Amino acid sequence: MHSPKLAVSIGDPAGIGPEVILKALAALDREVRSAVTIVGDRSLLERTAEQLRDLDLDLESLKVVEPDLASDLDNIVPGVEGALGGAIGFAALNRAIDLCLDGICQGVVTAPISKTAWKAAGHHYPGQTELLAERAGVDRFGMLFVARSPHTGWVLRTLLATTHIPLAEVPTALTPELMHRKLDLAIETLQRQFGIDRPRIAISGLNPHSGENGQLGREELDWLNGWLAEARDRHPAAELTGLVPPDTLWVKPGHAWFGQRSAEKTAHDLYLALYHDQGLIPTKLLAFDLAVNTTIGLPFIRTSPDHGTAFDIAGRGIADPTSTIAAIELAREMAATSTGASSAATSARNVSLPLASSHR
Repeated sequence: MHSPKLAVSIGDPAGIGPEVILKALAALDREVRSAVTIVGDRSLLERTAEQLRDLDLDLESLKVVEPDLASDLDNIVPGVEGALGGAIGFAALNRAIDLCLDGICQGVVTAPISKTAWKAAGHHYPGQTELLAERAGVDRFGMLFVARSPHTGWVLRTLLATTHIPLAEVPTALTPELMHRKLDLAIETLQRQFGIDRPRIAISGLNPHSGENGQLGREELDWLNGWLAEARDRHPAAELTGLVPPDTLWVKPGHAWFGQRSAEKTAHDLYLALYHDQGLIPTKLLAFDLAVNTTIGLPFIRTSPDHGTAFDIAGRGIADPTSTIAAIELAREMAATSTGASSAATSARNVSLPLASSHR
């Protein structure tokens, strides 16, 4: 794909999604803008642009596709969360997915949605990720967070083994089968979409000090160490380091991010965290405005800015588009280097799946 096409869904229209999309497109060059199709209501975008007095962007030149939902946008008030915003965000994402599954676009960039608003509209998904996977007909997917250091250019990649589940459920949700699926996906993604043939991956332990030989938890002794030995046999081309104690896992990434001790040479290509906060607290500490949420395992590219709807500042014109810019740029980069994305998307379009009326 010489010039990948992207669908950009507006997210919750009462949040900062429309604002950061317009600001991001204004900051990007004409070639990028010409490859983007915004999925949202044009009148909403025009209303948003009127509030951004310094916006240097020709709205008439933008490609806009309306979501498959008739709605009264006068009832959308910036900063006010509600069922109508949830319904519009849900419809916009579905339309963007259609563009990818039909082969019109090679990737989707999703602005933030409100899970509460989705549920108020009758769509009970944990998040956008799960709807994307359902529509694509895949049950093997993962949440990968990617950020490039502004200090050194080093790229931080964090993959979560488990995502939006209570902490108490993590030990039972983690299984050798799940860990193999996540690691397989990580290696495939690094090779196919980042061009890293022999990836170096650091894998976290679950318990403090990785269990301290069973004194602080037995998961490492009972099965995680055995799983890692098997994983090394399965992936001879990858260098797998672990199980690294969670409190020291992020030392080298921190050094590589800020340029200390030549750590870029010793830091890993990807860090596999076993639960949500174990991976995202350090990632957001380093790269809150720069990190991009990427769903791997789909037959097309999906990225998203790593922040929420920010209802508290919606409509005030002060939202920072940095993460949205990074999400668009990363989606284009990944789509351009991905192999077989178009044919896979076409095949996935033939999967007959009912749309659940209830889940992100």
